[in-house]
Amino acid sequence: MTGPQGFGTEERERVQTLLGHEFRDAELLERAFTHPSWSYENDGTRGNERLEFLGDAVVDLVVAELLYVAHPDWAEGELTRARRALVNNRTLAAHSRELGLGQWVRLGRGERSSGGAGRDRLLGNLFEAVVGAVYLDGGLHVATRFLRSTFGDAVEAQGELPVADPKTRLQEWSVASQGVFPDYETVGDTGVENDGLRFRVEVRIGSEVFGAGEGRTKRDAEQSAADAGLERVGGGV
Repeated sequence: MTGPQGFGTEERERVQTLLGHEFRDAELLERAFTHPSWSYENDGTRGNERLEFLGDAVVDLVVAELLYVAHPDWAEGELTRARRALVNNRTLAAHSRELGLGQWVRLGRGERSSGGAGRDRLLGNLFEAVVGAVYLDGGLHVATRFLRSTFGDAVEAQGELPVADPKTRLQEWSVASQGVFPDYETVGDTGVENDGLRFRVEVRIGSEVFGAGEGRTKRDAEQSAADAGLERVGGGV
């Protein structure tokens, strides 16, 4: 971007070509690329947060439809699992990188100095905000066309159902057989950043501990604990 004034004509044309849509509302396009940190420092608004909220719903809907059409023999659970594999912050951030969206995002000084434009969380949210803007300006058919071009190959490539992660598999077993959701509790933290065994987590089903695990992040430790739980209940869940 050109700074606080937003897109120049050449930049706007490049972005519109990339998205396959010429915006009627140029301000809407700029808002999609305006991170809340920039808005907080400059105009007191919320930046692209509302567009991100809307885009999240549009992505879910369109990808669900693409999977529904591409895999008519899949059951609901299989479709849900595939959508989770395709629509998450990591994959959305990857699409942002492939499209080069991060080069145009407006960031506040603090976010920019800390390398915010390269973070998965920011890039995934940016992708959703852009989809939200495309949807508002061009309608669902335009948003679907853009998302089909972005996700189409991946949707068709889901020839084999992606294997669910351990937490999902343990949850499915727990709800089906015990009628309750697993509960994860952090019981240890070394406090050492980048320690591969920093966090220790236990997973309980009801009042009983079913497994424990360690990892660099809480998420890693929870997945490890879920793995241990799956081993206890038979491993093949």
